[in-house]
Amino acid sequence: MRLRAGLAVLGLVVPPAAWAEQTVAPIEQVVVTATRLPEPVDQIPADISVVGGDELLARDATDLRSGLSLVSGVEAPPGGDAGPSSAVPSFWGLHEFDAFLLVVDGVPWGGAFNPAIPSLDLTDASRIEILKGAAPVMYGATSFVGVVQMLHYPAGQAANQVEAAYGSFGSWRGSASFVLPPMGDYVQSLAVSGQTLGFADHRETVNDGHLLYRGAAPLAGGTIHVDAEVTLIHDLPPSPIVRAGDSLNPITPINANYQPADAKMSENRFHLALDFTRATELGEWETLVSFAHSDIRDVRGFLRPDLTDNGSANADSQNQSRQIEDLYVDTHVAKQWNETVSLLVGADLLYGSGIQASRNGEYYVPLDGLTIAPPTWSLHVDEINSVNDRRLFAGQYAQVDWKPGDRLDIVAGLRLNETGEQKDSTHIDGFDNTLDTFDSRNRDVVRLSETLGASYRLWSSGADEGVFYADYRDAFKPAAVDFGPDNTPDILQPETARSYEAGFKGRAADGRLQYQLDAFVEAFSKLVVPNPITGDLENAAKERLEGADFQARYLLARDLALAGSFAFHDARYTRFTTVDDLGNPENVDGRELALSPRVLAAAGFLYTPAQGLEATLVANYVGHRWLNEENTAPAGGYVTVDVTLGYRLERYELMLEAANLTNQRAVVSASEFGSRSFYLLPAQSLWLKLAAKL
Repeated sequence: MRLRAGLAVLGLVVPPAAWAEQTVAPIEQVVVTATRLPEPVDQIPADISVVGGDELLARDATDLRSGLSLVSGVEAPPGGDAGPSSAVPSFWGLHEFDAFLLVVDGVPWGGAFNPAIPSLDLTDASRIEILKGAAPVMYGATSFVGVVQMLHYPAGQAANQVEAAYGSFGSWRGSASFVLPPMGDYVQSLAVSGQTLGFADHRETVNDGHLLYRGAAPLAGGTIHVDAEVTLIHDLPPSPIVRAGDSLNPITPINANYQPADAKMSENRFHLALDFTRATELGEWETLVSFAHSDIRDVRGFLRPDLTDNGSANADSQNQSRQIEDLYVDTHVAKQWNETVSLLVGADLLYGSGIQASRNGEYYVPLDGLTIAPPTWSLHVDEINSVNDRRLFAGQYAQVDWKPGDRLDIVAGLRLNETGEQKDSTHIDGFDNTLDTFDSRNRDVVRLSETLGASYRLWSSGADEGVFYADYRDAFKPAAVDFGPDNTPDILQPETARSYEAGFKGRAADGRLQYQLDAFVEAFSKLVVPNPITGDLENAAKERLEGADFQARYLLARDLALAGSFAFHDARYTRFTTVDDLGNPENVDGRELALSPRVLAAAGFLYTPAQGLEATLVANYVGHRWLNEENTAPAGGYVTVDVTLGYRLERYELMLEAANLTNQRAVVSASEFGSRSFYLLPAQSLWLKLAAKL
């Protein structure tokens, strides 16, 4: 009965004609993230997924959470310490904001510091490529567990769509992407977007604007590309929820906001990139130069874990001014020697400058959530912590791709990393100037990193095939700079990781079924953790990640697809001593990583015809996990559902959308600034969208 009922509902959504249409095998996808050179995804000896721009529009995916929701073993819940415009992606069971690399059109987005997720905008995205594991040698010391690259439509092309939407809590958003008139051989396009988002916490808001201009023209026997981008972010963050014992505390209301009256997280970011490509006798030569400048104000507070409510100070404040500058230069030559061998040789430089002053204080706010906390400018400044950090990551790399036959593909990469960091730190005590400190540190590291992978086509028949692959990657990453309120003058050693990966991917059923199974193991060392006695950061921990990811997609009809994924992860500390809630040291060797679910699963229904009724449904399951390193505070699994239902004419589209339809308010990320504090998944939101093709 349930099966017949399900088929009946499906028949109401999908017209019978769609079932009768001849199915079409998907076009072979070509990716660039793993090799920089266009390669068929089935030949890449790694776990790599692609989310197309048409699918992003059909599912109305406007952030990383929705965009990556069908990728196996990946979650990217919104929010976190970087604000409500950000997200905290996790790969292979590692749930850390800075452990992956974000790339936009070939540029490391965030440079030498942290992924600049708040400024990421999916408007006019042609596709998103997701590579699991350490970054390829072309991107240097930037990632351990994954690379996410968003690629826009090239200059002179665009999604050519304008849309406006209104949603829950007084939210609205609008965007437009279109091709501008050419000027001779010079082609150009423009993408703009803006949004104001409300939340169940009525003080929390997102106010973002984004503009991207792309141009390209022939020059000196090659082609020059220019990107100019402006991002304006003006958000008011939520308050994370404090854990008490083995669960979240029952005292503070779930939507209470204890931020100071002047709280905000604002960023004005300006980015310019120039890219020149030209065919030479040595091969295809490409040079990319990118510069970004950000001005940031970060004003907020965090409740103390004791949750006192007697009129004495129970929260800590920070009023930060920050300036971030990133310079990225890459030049490389790609040579196709013959039908079997191609070589990529290049060098790059990634420079980052981060200057911050943090004025810290304390305040009292009633825990009933009915009173707004005082502004930070009215508080005594207990300390001023300043930092001026300059980072220079340079490297020379080579990658060879050898195809000795139709079945075998071997890829090997080697990189010489030269990293340098200079850090000046100042602590001004607001009570006793004899406690003022001035520190200067520097660290230089020269180290090789390498990758080796191979894929072998076991069988092939028409559009069907089966490919086995395996790879090894050795990576390191300089310790992250979180730009928190504390004075952290030391420059720690780089963290290191080695990973092994093997999998099987291919197509079946005349190309209608695409599948991929991947198994991995990765060992980390020299991880940065707080000293259990002093609280100072040090390189003292080790972790081990292992598991398997599976995903598949079946094309039932021309415009109808079913997708699913399942992942099992086992992420554990192999050496780590933390402190319990009473401040006592506790060895947690062998315990599971905090907020690392063992099981992740997703299911999707995608009906996306060119005209008529359209519908999508994506359900995600996040399994049991722990809220603390001691594994004494459990958090149960939960299911989220995102739905779209609309009607499309030749040019116009009307769509009703629901995000987090099940209204789950689960813990999704931990704060590194607020002790024992956690961010929750935003509440259910409904949207009505009108779109038009240009």
